[in-house]
Amino acid sequence: MAKNNWLMVSIIVMFTLFGCSNEGMENSGEDNSGSTADTMVEQSSTNDDQVAADQTEDNSQPNEETNQEIPEDTKTERKIIYNANLELEVPDFQTAVNQLEQEINGTGGYIVTSNAYQVEEELQEGTITARIPQEKFEGFIRVIETGDMKVVQKSVSGEDVTEQYVDLEARLKSKRVVEKRLLSFMEEAQKTEDLLKISEDLATVQEEIEQITGQMNYLENKSELATVTLHIRENHVDLVQDGDLNTWDKTVEQLKKSVNFLLASGSGLIVFFVGNLPVIILLGLVGIIGYIGWRRKRIRRKNNE
Repeated sequence: MAKNNWLMVSIIVMFTLFGCSNEGMENSGEDNSGSTADTMVEQSSTNDDQVAADQTEDNSQPNEETNQEIPEDTKTERKIIYNANLELEVPDFQTAVNQLEQEINGTGGYIVTSNAYQVEEELQEGTITARIPQEKFEGFIRVIETGDMKVVQKSVSGEDVTEQYVDLEARLKSKRVVEKRLLSFMEEAQKTEDLLKISEDLATVQEEIEQITGQMNYLENKSELATVTLHIRENHVDLVQDGDLNTWDKTVEQLKKSVNFLLASGSGLIVFFVGNLPVIILLGLVGIIGYIGWRRKRIRRKNNE
């Protein structure tokens, strides 16, 4: 009986110890699981923060690159029409014309009109109108100014037609949309009346598209190629040589000419009077006789009165 009691007590103690050890293990498991969950949450939040930071950096980099690239990609190309008028004085007309034609062809431009005419016996004038690519326009003007030709007058003007071009571009897009819709309506139309009405509207829209396209092409051509008008005037200038600048010799020579002129004039008067003396005497006598007769008649008239 005592053995049985001890056996029961031993079993109870063993179960008690076993239960305590399991509870400790469960508590430790719960603690470990709790710490593990907390760690995973922290890691998750850390990873989320890192991902968010990476995304922020990734997003910031494209934004920075986009901000750098947008001005180049989306920047509207300016449409500016340049016109220049230059009045030139040149020593030789034909040489200047050949040089200008060479410069114009060198820029990739072309001559629109060229004319020449005679103004004096040995002097020529003319006008050249040329189209120069816009990127070569300033360089072409600079070459003329720094060359042998004298720029007497210069005027350069520019007209910004960007807004006008953008407006035409927007109108063209809207007209294209209307054209597309009308074409789809035409395919679906079953009545002849509807088909005719759509055809009329489509023809009107297409005509407007052609007009807008023509205006856009005109602005593009005018802005891509600047118009330069060159008025060329020939002006011969004879340079004075050093030997021609002897002032004293010229003065003495002019004095001699003046003295010779006076002597020649006096000699001519003497020759005139001496050579024509009989005629002069005769004319003098006739004049005296006439005067005496006129005098007597006047006296008689006074006496008769």
